[in-house]
Amino acid sequence: MTHYLIVLEHLISMDYNDTTQPSGEQQNENKEYKNMASLLKEEGLGLELPVAGEIKTGTIASISPGQIMVGIGAKSEGIISGQEFELIPPDVFASMEVGQEIKVYVITAEDQNGNLILSYIRAVESEAWEEAVKLMNNEDIFTGKVIGYNRGGLIVSFHELQGFLPASLLAYSRRAEISGDSAEQRFNELMGQEMTLRIIEVDQERRRLIFSEKAAVHETRDTVRDKVIEKLNVGDIRKGKVTSLADFGAFVNINGADGLVHVSEISWDKVRHPGDVLKVGQEVEVKIISIDEEKRHIGLSIRLLQDDPWQGQIGDMRVGQLVEAKITRLTKFGAFAMLDNGIEGLIHISEISEEHITHPKEVLHEGDGVTLRVIKVEPESHRVGLSLRRVESLAFADMDLKALEKELEGTDIKVIEDQPAAKAEETSSEETVEEPVAASEAKPVEEVEPSADEEDAPAEDAAE
Repeated sequence: MTHYLIVLEHLISMDYNDTTQPSGEQQNENKEYKNMASLLKEEGLGLELPVAGEIKTGTIASISPGQIMVGIGAKSEGIISGQEFELIPPDVFASMEVGQEIKVYVITAEDQNGNLILSYIRAVESEAWEEAVKLMNNEDIFTGKVIGYNRGGLIVSFHELQGFLPASLLAYSRRAEISGDSAEQRFNELMGQEMTLRIIEVDQERRRLIFSEKAAVHETRDTVRDKVIEKLNVGDIRKGKVTSLADFGAFVNINGADGLVHVSEISWDKVRHPGDVLKVGQEVEVKIISIDEEKRHIGLSIRLLQDDPWQGQIGDMRVGQLVEAKITRLTKFGAFAMLDNGIEGLIHISEISEEHITHPKEVLHEGDGVTLRVIKVEPESHRVGLSLRRVESLAFADMDLKALEKELEGTDIKVIEDQPAAKAEETSSEETVEEPVAASEAKPVEEVEPSADEEDAPAEDAAE
């Protein structure tokens, strides 16, 4: 009966689609077909043949290895076999039974063997696509499970479909916790986790389904930064990832909030550009040195977690010490000199000469080897002040003498201090005896105004 009804339906369809003018005999036949179709319809037996691409509700007629027969109404039976059979998940197939109603997708209304080819998976997926469009349009959220990953992000399940969650659309807080160079290092720990997501793109034709965690949790950089700042304290040591580089420093992300490592805080050595030391994506350990909650600024330092080589280089250097150095560069305000211990100090222009000069080049040249006096040491700011004009200063005579004695320790050379001038003159007058001069032989003494030096002379000399 089913076969004849199908043939009849084809004939009726052919008649409706024939645009040629029918002959008298054909008109009578068509009338009979129409009358038959009308009669069947009146009796509730109207024919609705399956159309490729539509979804039907059918009943499982039989289940056999590699094949499921599904009845669609009372008019025909279709087959789920081959690849479409293999795509049915094992747990779903195990739950199927004869008489069970299922949704099926019509792949082909009639193949070369006259069979109606159906698909269970495509029917289920089609409903999932419809649900995805609905969720996207309503901006609703759903919970999906991570079932895979690739270099660009995560693969998440959505009913019988799989969608893609790009790494850039993960929540800020989650992105901050992800680290590693490979996809496995970054995403493997997320396998099996459930996430709250929103659908932001649906393209069934291209089978493209895109999710966003960031949109689902309504996170912004400011809200994340505020949460992070609340938990930070100056002096804390944290791990972060370099997110960008600029001439003035490097930005490091700490749990979703970016902080700045100024170029001067990257290393104890001089850094001309952050890119010479750091690279984007690099994990670093930083120390928090400042927090501005109002401006949402976080100041960071890398060098404070490193040993300060300057402290070792400075050694026992002290103010007043004489040092050997080489002039490295000249500026209008002074000259820089490199000491033997590798520390560079500044000779201010006022410390170069006793005479007034307008530029250091009047006295010094790059490459000159000079002896200098240390006049200032600032460990915190790493500054050493040097002087050329104070090298011969009497103010440091005692220090120079002691330094010399220390250098000569263990040798046969001894340092003999000069006796005071007054004592030396007194000794000299005792050893020398002058014969008295006769008054008649004495020459008259001219009266001369005393010089300034003579005014400062000792009282004994004046008496003589």
